[in-house]
Amino acid sequence: MLLRTFGWSFGITVLGLVAAFFYGGWTAFGVVAILTVLEISLSFDNAVINAGILKKLSAFWQKIFLTIGVLIAVFGMRLVFPVVIVAISAELSPLEAVDLSFNDPDRYKELVTDAHPSIAAFGGMFLLMIFLDFIFAERDIQWVRWIERPLSRLGRVDMLSVCVALIVLLTAALTVATHAHQHGGEHADKSETVLLSGVAGLIAYLVVGGLSSFFENRLEAGEQEGDEQADRGGSATSATALVGKAAFFMFLYLEVLDASFSFDGVIGAFAITNEIVLMTLGLGIGALYVRSLTVYLVRQGTLDDYVYLEHGAHYAIGALSIILLTTIRYEINEIITGLVGVVLIGLSFWSSVRRNRALAADGDDAGPTPAQQA
Repeated sequence: MLLRTFGWSFGITVLGLVAAFFYGGWTAFGVVAILTVLEISLSFDNAVINAGILKKLSAFWQKIFLTIGVLIAVFGMRLVFPVVIVAISAELSPLEAVDLSFNDPDRYKELVTDAHPSIAAFGGMFLLMIFLDFIFAERDIQWVRWIERPLSRLGRVDMLSVCVALIVLLTAALTVATHAHQHGGEHADKSETVLLSGVAGLIAYLVVGGLSSFFENRLEAGEQEGDEQADRGGSATSATALVGKAAFFMFLYLEVLDASFSFDGVIGAFAITNEIVLMTLGLGIGALYVRSLTVYLVRQGTLDDYVYLEHGAHYAIGALSIILLTTIRYEINEIITGLVGVVLIGLSFWSSVRRNRALAADGDDAGPTPAQQA
């Protein structure tokens, strides 16, 4: 099971490290290894969230997530995305931006740093909406009850998460964005840029998430109608087309989600290296492990066994969104960003273990079940 899920990750790791060695010797080898660990540590919460969505998809779409999705994640977000950011911010053609990344990596890093406010605002708002929709939803299982219980009651107010997100965005635009961090330690007023990018991130979440929910609801309604017809003796309605549409938009939602999680990894990578080749190799290998971990969590049913993991991941998402918005003005070490997610998920895992032990102890105290007696 482990080898089948992580086999490609292990193989690509070896090839990537060998390629790095031939590209730049042991120094490049070490840089790629560090970037791989950085990406995995920063994106572990991404794997948990993705697993909660991916378990709703068929085995076919899970394979698509591991194949086409990996190509999008590695080449789209870890190679093309930084180049596009530089091209747009510096008003260059994509070819000029690629040439700049290879021949003048320092200038390339400066342009990406200057574009960081728009990146952070877009990604921060997208991730914040994920957290708010989770924390305002009513659910049977609650982890931090003194927080989640009153917030779930407030969540009955329509569009509350959107209102809170817009308030946070406006606050960021009027505070941290007025002295946004730029290269060379300088600061500039990026309020308008942050507002536009943040609204774009909010729209992206509402459109992609809304389409995913729409087709998922259509699928459930079609399946229910088919079951009712079968109960009446008729033929069940086929929901194949609905499955395809629902799966496609959920896959699209996963890719946008992964893109939002990638922002901090891509930006953080510039603190380690300016070379686009090493950056793509290290972050790409890390992204592949994150995807393999997502599928492993789904196939093992880990989220069902450790029920607070999803809570911890969403709290990590909320923390990451605030960190991203804060980095518009202040530099925050990537180690701190990674540790916040790891600590929150670790605490949720330990709480899940304690819950399982308590339930097992209660079961033992209750005596054998009728099935065990039989």
